[in-house]
Amino acid sequence: MAHLRLIDPDDAGGPLAEEYEAAIGRAGKVFNIVRSMSLGPEVLHASMELYKAIMFGPSPLSRQERELLATVVSAENECYY
Repeated sequence: MAHLRLIDPDDAGGPLAEEYEAAIGRAGKVFNIVRSMSLGPEVLHASMELYKAIMFGPSPLSRQERELLATVVSAENECYY
């Protein structure tokens, strides 16, 4: 089984700490999907910008439709987080 080293929020500094603070602001905690990118804060930042553009940017899809699509894709990929 693969193993990723994850940086805990208490151990984060600099840009990673800022990303973790933003994650807490969005979701109330730092989910493991966010922590999985902790060794590359610049990648984490880019990923979060893409997520925000997809979920909150201009689109003919409603917010509910976007969430439904994300849920269906995650379930199809057997990604339960």
